[in-house]
Amino acid sequence: MMILGEIHTGLLRHSTPVATGLARDLLDLVAGEVVRASERPISCAWSPDLVTGVDCPLAGTSDRAVGTVRHRAVLTGGCMVQASAYTTVEPAAEVRRLPWSHYISRPGHVEVLAKTPPAGLADAFLAGERGPGALDLGGICARTIERVQASPRLDRRVALRVPRTRFRWVATVGPDRVHLLVDDGDLRTLRLALPELPAGRIADLCTDIARHDWLLSSLIEVIGASALGVRARGETLPRLAPAIDTLLHLWMPAALLDDGMATVWASLERRPGFTRQWATLVARIRDQLSVGTVEALSAGVRV
Repeated sequence: MMILGEIHTGLLRHSTPVATGLARDLLDLVAGEVVRASERPISCAWSPDLVTGVDCPLAGTSDRAVGTVRHRAVLTGGCMVQASAYTTVEPAAEVRRLPWSHYISRPGHVEVLAKTPPAGLADAFLAGERGPGALDLGGICARTIERVQASPRLDRRVALRVPRTRFRWVATVGPDRVHLLVDDGDLRTLRLALPELPAGRIADLCTDIARHDWLLSSLIEVIGASALGVRARGETLPRLAPAIDTLLHLWMPAALLDDGMATVWASLERRPGFTRQWATLVARIRDQLSVGTVEALSAGVRV
């Protein structure tokens, strides 16, 4: 048994962070279902889970998998939007397709119509080796996030232009192990091995890791584009202001996780050291602001 998942993360197409009421409306994707929201320790809202039926090959195999994928949208800080999709892959009890009622009764599971899930499935999935018509969790994420972004209540103006990221993950049973790979482009891949596989809690963990990876990647992007340390401070500081207003207060690793999943963050804090790198970047920005203020005061400019 293994769990396959993907998460897309980006900035909401709106000029200011949205209030909780509007966040609930944006994430009202299932009629009659409740949108969860919380203001502590950070504002966050979760759409109800959506379920999509699939009947297709998996990555790297011609064996068919039949079942359902869970997916939802998450809005953090009123400005960061994510779409998460995942499914648990298991061998089918019978090597034949059963009525849809069987699969619908097990949301978030797909059954491989073979004796065992194919070897190399995790590698093929993380590498994006998809044949025609194969399971596409990224496509499900893209459609989910666009449903949120398409709301007429968004003004389509953004203060900060940063790329969207894709975060693809696989969880299997085994001794605790975490391996994160950040590719050169917008893709990140994560392999998890855990003694147990509580799918929903692991999906929450991966969403949290993807959230903070996007924050870190976005801040690196903004600092690079500002030419900090190359251009004059009077030119670079206005370029950094949108990131200061939009991103810096959102850094809260594991704050929304239960204690069991929060312990996985300890591995990521040791290597690659998410918070250590974030703190270094934030300190660099604040140092520039401090020096800029001192220079302005020395020049007799009111700030």
